[in-house]
Amino acid sequence: MRDDPTLVALVDRARGGDQTAWDALVARYAPLVHGICRRYRLQDADIEDAGAAVWLRLVERLATIREPAALPGWIATTARNECLRVLRARQRVSVVDFLDGPEPGATDEDWLLVEERAIALRAAFAELPERCRRLLALLFADPPTPYAQISAELAIAVGAIGPNRQRCLDRLRRDPALVPLLTEVAG
Repeated sequence: MRDDPTLVALVDRARGGDQTAWDALVARYAPLVHGICRRYRLQDADIEDAGAAVWLRLVERLATIREPAALPGWIATTARNECLRVLRARQRVSVVDFLDGPEPGATDEDWLLVEERAIALRAAFAELPERCRRLLALLFADPPTPYAQISAELAIAVGAIGPNRQRCLDRLRRDPALVPLLTEVAG
């Protein structure tokens, strides 16, 4: 670990609330985060989410970092962990995956199952808090709403959109009406 006086000064100033120092830290280490995410072959939206999560974690823990010179290693480790979290989440069955229509030539029973799933999803969606419903509606609009617009409409930071989306989808997945249907699709 090299004792970089510039880095130590930036961390100290950022801890003190200096926005210019924070911006300099992000500019300095954003390529590192981006490169790590690219190595995990994440899609652009997932890279944005993982990167935002890294910076959010840094904001939460900046005051507790004992060795500012170790910050690059901390950022790299956090970026890797966030990439792995994204990959694990991608492996889970998506709430909307089971809404795909049946194959051509499907039976009436197949169509009935699709309708049952759609009804269950609408019921579970209606049980979500208003903020989750608004966020998910904007994210799953066709075409998807840009993060900057979502941020402005919902008054949340762009970096908080991905983590909030994940919490809302997790809550939706746990809805008693959807759990049996999601298990059925995954199995």
